[in-house]
Amino acid sequence: MLNYIWCVMILLGIVFAACTGNIGAITDGALDSSSEAVSLCITMFGVISVWTGLMEIAKKCGIINMLTRKSLPLMKFLFKDVPPDSKAMEYLTTNMIANFLGLGWAATPAAISAMKELSELNNHSESASNAMCTFLVINISSVQLIPVNIITYRMKYGSVAPTSIIGPAIVATIISTVVAIIFCKIMERIGKK
Repeated sequence: MLNYIWCVMILLGIVFAACTGNIGAITDGALDSSSEAVSLCITMFGVISVWTGLMEIAKKCGIINMLTRKSLPLMKFLFKDVPPDSKAMEYLTTNMIANFLGLGWAATPAAISAMKELSELNNHSESASNAMCTFLVINISSVQLIPVNIITYRMKYGSVAPTSIIGPAIVATIISTVVAIIFCKIMERIGKK
């Protein structure tokens, strides 16, 4: 549906530009935007590479395992149905740590692996388990200590204080995550009834 809306908006813009004699502006805008998109992708690729590499180093040094053990009480509370020593719990924790550090790119492979493991624990049922739903909701709302993406965008576009977003981002993501956890726990109780 969204694709149709975008197509209609683009076509209306082109028709309007043609009718008002501004078709050159559309061409200039398309070329400028394309150039800007490539430049932004190159910048983001560098940031992604650095942070994903750091996440791999943390994993190989045992930092991820240590953080997994430290966060086990919280993880047991969030994912009661997942065995603490399972591969799923390791992937869940890795994903949450990466999201906490603002490394959404490093979190994605762990999220995919976690969902595969959770699906196995759910006997590949077509219905999502409570753990799968909880993981999805918390993953979307995740607390971010350092919003790397936004800081990078702000730096790229010349912000005077690109890191000034950190405080508001921490507050907003804490609120969204607390609301997400409350929602999931309420839905678990409703599901049991």
